[in-house]
Amino acid sequence: MIPDIASDHGRLRQPVVPIIYLVDDDESFLRALSRRLRVGGYQVECFNSAEEFLARPRSEVSGCAVLDLQMPGPGGLELQEALAQADEPLPVIFLTAHGDVPTSVRAMKGGAVDFLRKPVRGEDLLDAVRLALIRGSAEREKRRKKRHWGARYERLSPREREVFVLIVRGLPNKQIADVLSVSQRTVKAHRSQVMHKMGVQSSAELGRAVEWLGDVLVDAPSPKPSTG
Repeated sequence: MIPDIASDHGRLRQPVVPIIYLVDDDESFLRALSRRLRVGGYQVECFNSAEEFLARPRSEVSGCAVLDLQMPGPGGLELQEALAQADEPLPVIFLTAHGDVPTSVRAMKGGAVDFLRKPVRGEDLLDAVRLALIRGSAEREKRRKKRHWGARYERLSPREREVFVLIVRGLPNKQIADVLSVSQRTVKAHRSQVMHKMGVQSSAELGRAVEWLGDVLVDAPSPKPSTG
């Protein structure tokens, strides 16, 4: 639940405690949930409406949002959609006394971790929160890797990007030279620059970067085969 204590130049840093954001217009329910989660070891912040929550400056501390489905003003589903637009979306858990199958399906399709009925057992809530934090951590790591490889890919010249595409397709230097109508020596020079700028040592390692560059490579220029 709580990250391990890390070392910073020989000094121990305190573990960062995840923040659980509770959004519900029922004050007594908020207080009960807040107490249960704090006993479970979490920081908790409570909000009475979606607007109040969205107006709060976002913290960089990891966490998740526990949302009531029906509230005055924007409801939980609308808040879920707004959160999904953030650079670092929070994982969402729904709590409701008025759910139905179509609504729960919409919530889960929108990426909700769980859809729990009120009144909720404390252990069920804690289990859902633990799952949400695990999922949130995995999603943050995916976004970090995508940004990492995307930044490296942006350093490649247009010709190096063409060579990159052909390398990950498995073409040897001779075939790459034929496709691009250049010499093998030129291909070797471009290949060396691609490996250097991408920070990899082998074609296999370069291939592993492709899964994080999927959206980028869709728009990458496809080299045209040589007609000569």
